[in-house]
Amino acid sequence: MIKKPLLSFWQIWNMSIGFLGIQFGFALQNANASRILLTFGADVHELGWFWLVAPITGMIIQPIVGYFSDKTWNGLGRRRPYFLVGALFTSTALILMPNAPHFAGYIAPMFIGGGMLMIMDASINISMEPFRALVADKLPDEQLTLGFSTQTVLIGIGAVAGSWLPYMLRNWFSIGDEIVDKGIITNDVIYSFYMGAVILIGTILWTIFTTKEYPPEFYDEVENEEEKSKGFKIPKVMWQLLLVQFFSWFALFSMWVYTTPTVAQHFFGTTDPNSAAYQEAGNWVGILFGVYNGVSAIIALSLPLVAKKIGRRLTHALALTIGGLAFLSFYIINDHQMLIIPMIGIGIAWGSILAMPYAMLANSLPAKQMGMFMGLFNMSITIPQIINGVFGGLILKYVFNSDPIYSIIMAGVFMFLGAISTVFVKEKDASAKA
Repeated sequence: MIKKPLLSFWQIWNMSIGFLGIQFGFALQNANASRILLTFGADVHELGWFWLVAPITGMIIQPIVGYFSDKTWNGLGRRRPYFLVGALFTSTALILMPNAPHFAGYIAPMFIGGGMLMIMDASINISMEPFRALVADKLPDEQLTLGFSTQTVLIGIGAVAGSWLPYMLRNWFSIGDEIVDKGIITNDVIYSFYMGAVILIGTILWTIFTTKEYPPEFYDEVENEEEKSKGFKIPKVMWQLLLVQFFSWFALFSMWVYTTPTVAQHFFGTTDPNSAAYQEAGNWVGILFGVYNGVSAIIALSLPLVAKKIGRRLTHALALTIGGLAFLSFYIINDHQMLIIPMIGIGIAWGSILAMPYAMLANSLPAKQMGMFMGLFNMSITIPQIINGVFGGLILKYVFNSDPIYSIIMAGVFMFLGAISTVFVKEKDASAKA
């Protein structure tokens, strides 16, 4: 069995930079989809149903894309064709989603917006899974934490820019200050989505043109006899990580769906999505989401160092604990500007969630089936979001008396459960900390 060669930092950076563009678009969606759908007429209790589109499409598409990307070999390579196709569809959805009212003669804007959300999520998933697999394809075990942490840095940079862009356009360049008709998206959001489409395409093309993939024959030499004899068998560590992922992503889904109505109601004093105060709250949520993503990019640089000292497992448990405390602090904060503090804690948890589970898992997977297993592992992300989407609105209405801040508190409790579950994960090589 031959060993994968070590790559330079810039080789790792180039092969991951497309994730910056993907996350730019994803951040625009996360920070603005609830506001857009509420503006189009959705009820706050129905938001979880619209957000179900993301995990459902991910659950269906990522294993399929993973399987076929394992089998694909053409002029662009193994994973890169899927980067390009996903980028083209995602960019199209970014352009069309905020313009849904222009198609109102054919179908209600709310459903057009929901449809574009579905296309956007499906397309992001086409690109996202092969990026995870590409890191595992190309890097030796000792560089896996660095590889996934580099992706987290780029995710953070893209997410900060995407989350903050509407706020910057409105407050720094006076774009979007005009009064618009009910049900119309303001120009600061529309132009942000246009810019997101351009950036996404550009960064994906950068990765495609700067990164070469190993030929099929390479994996025949890399894969040892033990791996070949296993066939299709889910490794034990993947089963253990499923519970960790369930609690983590259930919490994150609550944050993405309910932060905007929480901030609007408790810190800006409004529940009317067409009011100026609600738009201000929506832009502030973009700033907050940018903060946690920015922190994740910074913390990702230190994750390999911390993991070397205490191991990947305890590093992840500590990060999730900090995230849980951050969510709970929403209840005691009175000033919307002070919400930046819990977002720092959430950013620490987010940075670890994007890197540590994959680093713990990757060296347990067979090289020639990396894409399929990474796609299957994505179900540990999508299933908790689906469950939250189905029941989160009902819990909000009948248990939390329609006060969304309690959904944020629930997210904190689930983060703690994720931290506890992490302690019981047993990695393939307990001595490999980096």
